[in-house]
Amino acid sequence: MQYRTFGRTGWDVSEIGYGMWGLADWTGNERSQIDQALDRAVERGCNFFDTAWGYGSGLSEQILGDLLKRNLSKKLYAATKIPPKNRQWPSKPEFQLDDVFPADYIVEYTNKSLQNLGVDTIDLMQFHVWEDAWATRDEWKEAITKLTEQGKVRAWGISVNRWEPDNSLNTLRTGLIDAVQVIYNIFDQNPEDRLFPLCKEMNLGIIARVPFDEGTLTGTFTKETTFPANDWRSTYFVPENLNSSVDHADALKPIIPEGMTMPEMALRFILSNPDVHTTIPGMRQLRNVEANTAVSDGRGLPAELLQELKGHRWDRTPTEWSQ
Repeated sequence: MQYRTFGRTGWDVSEIGYGMWGLADWTGNERSQIDQALDRAVERGCNFFDTAWGYGSGLSEQILGDLLKRNLSKKLYAATKIPPKNRQWPSKPEFQLDDVFPADYIVEYTNKSLQNLGVDTIDLMQFHVWEDAWATRDEWKEAITKLTEQGKVRAWGISVNRWEPDNSLNTLRTGLIDAVQVIYNIFDQNPEDRLFPLCKEMNLGIIARVPFDEGTLTGTFTKETTFPANDWRSTYFVPENLNSSVDHADALKPIIPEGMTMPEMALRFILSNPDVHTTIPGMRQLRNVEANTAVSDGRGLPAELLQELKGHRWDRTPTEWSQ
């Protein structure tokens, strides 16, 4: 496993982190299998784990807390998120800060996460949605400053809404945010335009989420693919999205290097960008852990392939189904 310095925090984090959404919210997961996958990730050198209260109403945090207890001799970084009070993902421009992240609520859910994780201090606490219009409000600033001074949180971050990487820039300029979590993959390259340069200038940590474009970049979907009704993807991959996603994925297949899979190419694309400090694929099974962590070997993609992949950029804007 290769490690990168996580911005101004100075933490050495594994460039393959662990996205824990699927461990609480998806179907077909046995707890023993989850623990085996997590334990194997630690054995393979993964030390950055991203969860949220919103993943199973604290269940994913509790699963991470148990992992931390099993590895007290190792430094594992726990990143979690405060859910929006109005329970709306993503945020929308018309939402008011008082309805999403009032100060007392920020404190309340930080304490809930501390309890679920079983720790005295959270390494990285993130806002699970965000609107840059809130950048000038003092309430959230005072709340996070107090929680930091109390030793309850080491660093703060924001998880940027889908396909809105610039909906964060003024907030970052406040100097109170240490890290940004953003969708970044072969298709979603727009964080490179303004977000990444600002983060580099300010020495902020960057977490790339959705490395496989919710599964499209595994190359396994077809236009006939369906999902169970209780699977979130059943509402995301509506025909309009599924058909276009499959077309974009199919266009990549001819350029995958020999001996490489599409998921490996997708991860190597992200890791080839030094601005990214860690990416957090979901890994619900041992085989996913083995395959994803194996990509962290210090070998990026060839320059000519990276240049060709630039042409597969797919700029999208939020819609009702993009959530």
